[in-house]
Amino acid sequence: DACGDKNLFPLGSISYARKTPGKLTYAAGIFTQGGMGADFSLNHTLYKDASLNFVPQPYHSKFAVVQGGGSLSYQLNKQLAIGATANLVYGQVEFQMPMSMPPSMLGGVINPSTGMTFGNLFGGGYESGGLGYTELVASANMNTLKALGFNGKIGLAYKPSDKFSLGINYTLPVDLTYKNGKAQMDMTYQMDNAFGKVVAGILQQYPNTPLPQAQQMAQGMFANMDIDLTRGASDQYDAEARFGLPQSIAAGLFFAPTPKLRLALDGEWINWEKAFDQMDITLTGGTNPNINRMMGTQGSISMAFPMYWENTVVIRSGAEYDATRSLTLRAGYAYGSNPVPATTVFPVFPAIVTDHLTAGISVKLPRGLVLNGAYEYAFQNDQKASANSLVADEYNNSTSSLENHIFHVSLSWLLKK
Repeated sequence: DACGDKNLFPLGSISYARKTPGKLTYAAGIFTQGGMGADFSLNHTLYKDASLNFVPQPYHSKFAVVQGGGSLSYQLNKQLAIGATANLVYGQVEFQMPMSMPPSMLGGVINPSTGMTFGNLFGGGYESGGLGYTELVASANMNTLKALGFNGKIGLAYKPSDKFSLGINYTLPVDLTYKNGKAQMDMTYQMDNAFGKVVAGILQQYPNTPLPQAQQMAQGMFANMDIDLTRGASDQYDAEARFGLPQSIAAGLFFAPTPKLRLALDGEWINWEKAFDQMDITLTGGTNPNINRMMGTQGSISMAFPMYWENTVVIRSGAEYDATRSLTLRAGYAYGSNPVPATTVFPVFPAIVTDHLTAGISVKLPRGLVLNGAYEYAFQNDQKASANSLVADEYNNSTSSLENHIFHVSLSWLLKK
């Protein structure tokens, strides 16, 4: 069991809106769309010292998305308006953890006459001379990955009276390629473990062999495969990752039963299934001859990190009440179905909360200023991973838990009444 660190993520925004004397309203702004992240340490069965004590491993992630651009709306008639938004999207992602990969990724050929690869060696059964691994693990640390993309929205609003209105909008999907990243991949513990298995196999086959001699024999076996263990199994790479943001359709209702009380309800369908199907990772520029030999490449690694998120439906409700001429109180509740399946749930990318309570307040200040504050609580949700996790064996039957406390503060300035 492990608890994540408490993190502070400042989320800034700024916006401006103005209605022209005619039927046109325009606006511009920059805002944080969302993100997630985690920091904690865990024990991993592969990472042990010479005394077989666990060496705790860091697990870290950060994913943030910021959008900025402009919006236009046009009043078609007294009740109906149409609007559109065009935004540039900036994304940033980084993560650090032991990363699992299938043995079949090691495509380097050991014996051209038989076609045997390093993947066959590491993943093959003991009876066939293999090492019996179902997965290979490398300490991965990827950072400074950044992406730019384009996002568009279109919406329609209908307001038959001051007491009632409704609207619908569609958000385009965004394809993002995160570039200019740096990555370190370290397979030292994996290779040490493999070396130990080879030595154990030699001692089992030749019981009277002294341990130092068995270790020399194992080094010779790797050398015959063009693996020089003195060069280690760690390397630096240039990194790219690709995954997008989902399209969505949302509709909302507004009702004001009294001049002081306003109620709202909206629902949204989010197409996570397509946007977060998998994260395609490409590493280039590796120079370690051992890794290149085993991979069978000239310094490149390509992998598809499984995500397989599911589409979600989000329902939001809220109330706003003018307690005084200068004080407005707000409260709300939101439910969003969990997009993360049991086969790929893991704590580094936490996104499993479903129920949220919100409370807010606005205070009108002199000179047209309005101070806004809000609090959001996401109730703790637990999710158990499947018995055969697609992310890594270490998550098999594990349980991830998440709850959030989010605080918002903003300042508005009414330039003209």
